Amino acid sequence: MDSNVRPETMERIATPELAEKFITEQVDEVRRQVGDKKVLLALSGGVDSSVVAALLIKAIGKQLVCVHVNHGLMRKNESENVIEIFRNGLDANLIYIDATDRFLNLLDGVAEPEKKRKIIGKEFIEVFADEARKLEGVSFLAQGTIYPDILESFKQAEGKQAVKSHHNVGGLPDDLAEKFELVEPLKLLYKDEVRVVGRALGLPSAMVDRQPFPGPGLGVRCTGAITRDRLHALREADAILREEFDISGLATKVWQFFVVVPDMKSVGVKDEGRYEGWPAIIRAVNTKDAMTATIEEIPYSVLHKITNRIITEVDGINRVLYDLTPKPTGTIEWE
Repeated sequence: MDSNVRPETMERIATPELAEKFITEQVDEVRRQVGDKKVLLALSGGVDSSVVAALLIKAIGKQLVCVHVNHGLMRKNESENVIEIFRNGLDANLIYIDATDRFLNLLDGVAEPEKKRKIIGKEFIEVFADEARKLEGVSFLAQGTIYPDILESFKQAEGKQAVKSHHNVGGLPDDLAEKFELVEPLKLLYKDEVRVVGRALGLPSAMVDRQPFPGPGLGVRCTGAITRDRLHALREADAILREEFDISGLATKVWQFFVVVPDMKSVGVKDEGRYEGWPAIIRAVNTKDAMTATIEEIPYSVLHKITNRIITEVDGINRVLYDLTPKPTGTIEWE
């Protein structure tokens, strides 16, 4: 049977007991596959890569080499949290690369969303590949592939031999791709099952229940050409939104919430003088499948508190708006 097809008899992992059973099976399987060789993993801090990392640390410990690339487009304290949980908490063999300048210099003056996405994606692979070439004795590449990824690649290959698009070894250059065999312990799981397994592995809720976060990160929420000052304002405003949603209990009710800071200014008043600043636009949506989305009705008391904090605490922002557009017609992200 194709190892990339989920057996019909496979029970949905919904309980800690089933998660523990899955973990035990995968630990044995990984040890059998890997032996005494090293495994490389790009650890973004997202749900899938974090659960793969925790599972592989349990299976092979320091044989796993995690590489976390900070592209300068992460949310506030995200890279610090990855380091705290994995290096300090799980004693992971973690390489941290702050590539902020490398990414932001390439993005300077680039306003077109698809071009931004391509630059960020390509450079991420370049940074990771540069690090991979420095390492010796690595025979395997771990990936956070989950079952919807495989289903999607089957769809893309309909009518042809099903060459899995996710099996391009992370898009690595040929000289590296040929070196590695894939380790994909989550490849038959759905997202909800990955979260259950993550909890059973002891990962914190903030990581296991993390919202979807685009690969280009804040790069697609700092719309238009990214500038460092506007990116900083976005990061700070987004942190305030998340903090206030936690306090008000909205964080567990809303599927995805974030701030967008567009490349435009409006006039305002500050210290009795004219003050031009950017708007911070709040987006808070609920969805089951990301194909359609509804807007969360945030109490005005919470909106007022968020607004007051952002306009007083964040340099450069002088207005706060709430995006009331469902999907369709509005996509969830702005770019």
